[in-house]
Amino acid sequence: MTNPAAPSFSPSDRDARTTIARHGEIAPGEIAIGVIIGRTSEFFDFFVYAIASVLVFPVLVFPFVDRLTGTLYSFAIFALAFVARPIGSFIFMAVDRAHGRGVKLTIALFLLGGSTAAIAFLPGHAQIGAASALLLALFRMGQGVALGGTWDGLASLLALNAPEGKRGWYAMIPQLGAPIGLMVASALFAFLASSLSAEDFLDWGWRYPFFVAFAINVVALFARLRIVSTPAYAQLFESRELQPSPVLETVRRQGRNIVIGAFAPLASFALFHMVTVFPLSWVFLFTRQNPTRFLVIEIIGAAVGVLAVLASGLIADRVGRRYLLGVSAAAIAVFSGFAPQLLDGGDIGEVAFMVIGFAILGLAFGQSSGTVSSNLPSAYRYTGAALTSDLAWLVGAGFAPLAALVLASQFGLIAAGGYLLSGAVGTLAALGINKELAGKIS
Repeated sequence: MTNPAAPSFSPSDRDARTTIARHGEIAPGEIAIGVIIGRTSEFFDFFVYAIASVLVFPVLVFPFVDRLTGTLYSFAIFALAFVARPIGSFIFMAVDRAHGRGVKLTIALFLLGGSTAAIAFLPGHAQIGAASALLLALFRMGQGVALGGTWDGLASLLALNAPEGKRGWYAMIPQLGAPIGLMVASALFAFLASSLSAEDFLDWGWRYPFFVAFAINVVALFARLRIVSTPAYAQLFESRELQPSPVLETVRRQGRNIVIGAFAPLASFALFHMVTVFPLSWVFLFTRQNPTRFLVIEIIGAAVGVLAVLASGLIADRVGRRYLLGVSAAAIAVFSGFAPQLLDGGDIGEVAFMVIGFAILGLAFGQSSGTVSSNLPSAYRYTGAALTSDLAWLVGAGFAPLAALVLASQFGLIAAGGYLLSGAVGTLAALGINKELAGKIS
């Protein structure tokens, strides 16, 4: 049987560590900055695609159906990345064990950037017919496979290096990438949509954010390579704290923990798309509001989300992460009962929905990375945390925009709230039935 504790260092990893050692060790603050840059790049890619799924692809790729159906088709392709992500984890964990984290990250981030940049050159249905949708699906799956390979264990690294009483604060640092990525993506699309005519935007303007995403990925690659090659990071692997174990063996030995760990952050992952992707589609399809204006509201909401993520670290260190997750899940359940209807409440209602939603999301999502890995033994933490994250995103978020839009369009916004409520119930159930998990994150 393969030894999961075997260190995974390629010659390139050793060379990088030697180079960095000559310039001194990297401080924890630099590690945190690198983590934020890496996560921001991933979420920027994510949100660029999500926004285009509402504003561009229904017209460019699916002009032969009505706008609602075209958006549903776009959201179905959107979900493919979450289906492909576990496949990417399986492939890239083998690369990690054979060639090292540096090689794995390089391949994965170039695949992610290449798939994202390829979308920028996507011909529309008018040029190549149904092949346009097939290419979009292929590129989206490429993004998903690549995301499975971008797992670097840095969230676990921060948690393991956290001083006593600061685990919540360190756990929230990677989560800052989500609202920051949304702010940048929304700002870029809002600028282009407001500066160009509708024809120019749909012809070529929407393509620029995908080029920007590739450039950001290159920057993130070097930032993350500099971290994973540090002596501190290497020492954690050598001490058997963060090592890539075989995927099938990890699933066989830690399957229960992986499933429970995936359901623990379900509420925050469901809310994640309910306040980022879904509301833009609803406002664009069912109101007369300008989508550019709503993108500005999303920027405001994301700024609130940044503050709430920061607050989650402080609160979790005072009251415990499990308690904060339970309270925030209950808050999400309450939010699901009335908040979606605010999207039909005009300017004030939309702002209230986004601000309240992001405030709750920040508190819950800010600690979700800590939940992912806390109940896994050290020998399987690196791979197990990646698989848990993949499963959580697939179950909690992958189909959320599609399901919410189908429910809301057929039964009204209150039905979308019911979908969100199911996520809150899943989180509360996971925290309630797994005593081991409860003990380790309290």
